[in-house]
Amino acid sequence: MHEVALSHQLASAVQRAARGRTVLSVHLRIGALRQVVPESLEYAWGFVTKGSPMEKSELRIDWVPAEIECSNGHRRILDPNEYLDVRCQECNALTSVITGEEFAVVDIDVTSDR
Repeated sequence: MHEVALSHQLASAVQRAARGRTVLSVHLRIGALRQVVPESLEYAWGFVTKGSPMEKSELRIDWVPAEIECSNGHRRILDPNEYLDVRCQECNALTSVITGEEFAVVDIDVTSDR
């Protein structure tokens, strides 16, 4: 379960940004290719942040679909259950990932107290 490691790294970054203030929510963008299980991430976040100023914070997650594009400009959103095709289904050209690899903090809501 890599969600625990992700939660540790995320908590570290959020703690630095919050500068001692209580964290109310953390807004994330996570790509489908990161293979993050939402329930596992939320559970790990609760475990990692217990006893900290982030303890009662909410994770708000925008899920980004995996999209690929070939060298001829054909784009396709991948079904989460299919393997990543390296060739375009329309013209057989090689493809590259356009979206789906994101793992980013969009914003952090904190209280004004320190």
